Amino acid sequence: MDTPIPEPPPRHPARQWLLGAALLAVGLLPTVVVGAVVLAVALHWAPDWPLLAPLVLFWFGVTGAVARDRGPLPGRAVNPADEPALAALVRDVADRLGFRAPLLVRIVPVVQASLGRVRVAGVRTHVLLLGLPLLRSLTEAELASVVAHELAHQRHVGSTRAGLLRYARSRLADRLDARFRPLAPLAAPLLRVSQPDFWRAETAADADAARVAGTAATASALRRTVLLHAVFEGLAEPWLADLAERDAWPEDFYDALDAALADPHVAHRAALAAADEDAIDPYAAADHPPEAIRLAALPAHAGEGTYGDAPVPLREASEITRWCVQRLALQDGEDEHDVEAVRLLDLPPDELRGLDDDSGTARLFKATGHDTPEAAVTAALDSLADGTWRRLARRLEPGLRRVPRAVRADVARTVCTAAVAGALAEVLETSGWTPATRWMDTVLTSPDGRTVDLRDLLAEAVTTADPTAVRALLPHTRPKETPA
Repeated sequence: MDTPIPEPPPRHPARQWLLGAALLAVGLLPTVVVGAVVLAVALHWAPDWPLLAPLVLFWFGVTGAVARDRGPLPGRAVNPADEPALAALVRDVADRLGFRAPLLVRIVPVVQASLGRVRVAGVRTHVLLLGLPLLRSLTEAELASVVAHELAHQRHVGSTRAGLLRYARSRLADRLDARFRPLAPLAAPLLRVSQPDFWRAETAADADAARVAGTAATASALRRTVLLHAVFEGLAEPWLADLAERDAWPEDFYDALDAALADPHVAHRAALAAADEDAIDPYAAADHPPEAIRLAALPAHAGEGTYGDAPVPLREASEITRWCVQRLALQDGEDEHDVEAVRLLDLPPDELRGLDDDSGTARLFKATGHDTPEAAVTAALDSLADGTWRRLARRLEPGLRRVPRAVRADVARTVCTAAVAGALAEVLETSGWTPATRWMDTVLTSPDGRTVDLRDLLAEAVTTADPTAVRALLPHTRPKETPA
């Protein structure tokens, strides 16, 4: 017999309504200001101009923002008759949670799991979006945990007031991504005070997932999902962007993604990237707590053995995979025969690693004034030693001046590390070092068999302001052997 899932603790409806209204008001403040300016100008030049015009402008500002969130349902529909195993899993999880609302399942090409509401033929329906990378990578038990987490959101943040609060937070956070952020002094306190409601909702949904699928499967699903997202964003998206510039598309995209995920060096780099992303939240805009907080909050529940330890089989796996790749790689109206099909796993390793090249070495040349990798790296290390590396980072990335002060040093550290690591790899490869992985060009194996992640080494050097360990790798700084 299933363990009954307790109801979530009572919320404070009035507080959430007020916060949502305040966030929305601040987010719409630019529209109000523009409306007031338009009204003043109109009254000055045409006193008989209808006074309702600013209200119309305000209305279109609100409805336009809402309309941008609407459109065709994303993803590919899952027909239970075509995918019985996936449909049965979703139905079983829904039954265990007591989820009785109409539910559609759709597969999307990216790393995503979310629950939304739409009207289908006039009936309010929930839509569960599941990313193909999750379906390929997660075990049945882990996927059950992910589905349970999303369906549990209906209990924890499914109210109208919670929807308003989430929408208002999202819109306001988007405005803070702009180059100029005049709303920041008003927005940041509101975002900060409303964030705990969503963090509690996430950990409550995690707890429900653990009761359904077990704590071990839920913890594993959390870790795996974070890893997938980081690898997809940091490695796979550059593949797509680079090939698009070449009028090519990767027909084995998901096979290559699976292979990259199995590489321990990729997993290590992805874990660091995910931790950095969790740490950079200057305005408390993140609705999800960091992975460590979510894992620590999980209650202890043994898995019941209901769900398996292999991925859910998809009957139409090849059709779904091809559909997803084409949605990612092809432009609207573009046919797969109009562009070159490329197999990532068949590319020479140098060319495959080159797909992730952001020309950091060229930027380092420009920032340091040197035109050889070794001279540029030496100048960058000198800036670490004398404390001027932040100035170098600003030359590498002029946009750093617009990054919020609270996280500027962290972002500068990442910019500096990435640029110097690429140039350092070029220096070391000329002296006998070789790439340790086919996926990244900054993890190298030395002639004596050591494997070094240059980004790790440089991140430590930037943090400690001590480039000694990095200098020791440079050919001209190594002690010369005494002739026999």
